[in-house]
Amino acid sequence: MERAIKIKAFLGLTLWSLGLVLTGCSTTPPEHPENLCSIFQEKDEWYVAAHKVHDKYGIPINVAMAIMAQESGFREDAKPPMRWFLFIPYGRGSSSYGYAQAQDEVWSDYTSEEGGFFSSRDNFGDALDFIGWYMTKTQKVNGISFSDAYNQYLNYHEGWTGFKKETYRGKDWLKNVAAKVANRSENYKQQLLKCNLY
Repeated sequence: MERAIKIKAFLGLTLWSLGLVLTGCSTTPPEHPENLCSIFQEKDEWYVAAHKVHDKYGIPINVAMAIMAQESGFREDAKPPMRWFLFIPYGRGSSSYGYAQAQDEVWSDYTSEEGGFFSSRDNFGDALDFIGWYMTKTQKVNGISFSDAYNQYLNYHEGWTGFKKETYRGKDWLKNVAAKVANRSENYKQQLLKCNLY
């Protein structure tokens, strides 16, 4: 009996310690998210992951990073805000989660086709690989160039079918966001050209 209590106490302490370690491992957003050189200087593992995705798919790093910046602000646990009725929460607007704000269904497609069982939406490398995969499909399905950040983002937000149906037409706010992504992408591109990284 006493031995069982000691084992339970040990397991409880171990789990508590593990929780502290995992909490300490959480990644904070970059200090200067509008400067890609600064982002990569601060987070060199992101620089490595971005080049890996670029080499794999051929996508411009500046476009993929601009999409991620818009979707999550580089927060690993980003999710849509909770919806409320009076004081009662009744769920979120979608299943979007993580750096890339990938929804459950399309994330499942990605893990079946390209990612894997252990791919995670709150892992930067996996999330950026997802964006690369999505951009590649956008090019194949709707003929959008990798460098066309504006229309790549509209596809990312509305889905390939939605883009074909031009569901974005009546959404001025969305077109403004896509323009913002395109502008950030161009800024990131110019910054990358002047980066003195490695």
